[in-house]
Amino acid sequence: MEIFAQQIFNGLTVGSVYSLVALGLTLVYGILHIPNFAHGALYMMGGYITLTMMTKFGLYYWIAIMISMVIVGLMGVLMERFIFYPLRDAPPIQDKIAAIGILLFLEAFAQFVWGADYQTMPTPYGQVVSVMGLTFTMQRLLIIISTVVVMILLFLFLKKTFIGSAIIAMSQNREGAHLVGINTNKMAMLTFMISGALAAIAASLSSPINLVFPGMGHLVILKAFVIIIIGGMGSIPGAIIGGYILGFAESLGATYISNDYKDIFAFILLVLILTFKPTGLFAKGGHS
Repeated sequence: MEIFAQQIFNGLTVGSVYSLVALGLTLVYGILHIPNFAHGALYMMGGYITLTMMTKFGLYYWIAIMISMVIVGLMGVLMERFIFYPLRDAPPIQDKIAAIGILLFLEAFAQFVWGADYQTMPTPYGQVVSVMGLTFTMQRLLIIISTVVVMILLFLFLKKTFIGSAIIAMSQNREGAHLVGINTNKMAMLTFMISGALAAIAASLSSPINLVFPGMGHLVILKAFVIIIIGGMGSIPGAIIGGYILGFAESLGATYISNDYKDIFAFILLVLILTFKPTGLFAKGGHS
């Protein structure tokens, strides 16, 4: 029972990171219908920027995260303005090729600036705690709590603010939103900014328990795509629930089946869910 509880906790930790990354991906897809393959590179940049702020400039963990969110958010805006916006009337394949190009560029950039070595991110939350037979580091607990707070804030922003309502309106019908006077260009930039900031938070929270290296976004982004397909493309609740489903599937599968196949469970889950529900769990009928 203790092993099971421990794995549920681990699943919550992993699922939290997946959900944050998938949320950013979903927001962009829901509004612009761009599958942003470069999102994994933004995640990687978030990890490196937080690490650099802490090690080179000696900043406190949370301040480093804030700076990382701003910088990666701005990178998202630049990406939208200079790459995706000029391609808005081009055939859809060009968005995808451009996104892969950004991904390769940012990875090469990271390797050039920081080197190809694996690096460890320090954290003020390295203490190991035991509660009722569960053993975990404070960092893991921090990941779960921070993710829930971020999700609640994002939900309130989308539901309770005018800008949030405009983003939701755009995701339902971009042309209609434009006709009723919503500035679709500003909303697109803002969405990319939020998306980048979410990727930066996810990387900054998970890096102390993983490592920082140029290819750190690969597997995470693959799984984030699995999550948004499982959850229903463009569905925000789908991205959150899909992230946790995948987190639990991985940590329980690794314990009770085999750790060697941990990364395959995502794709087995994808096939199973799409077999029974081809549109995903929360397919968009309007905005779910």
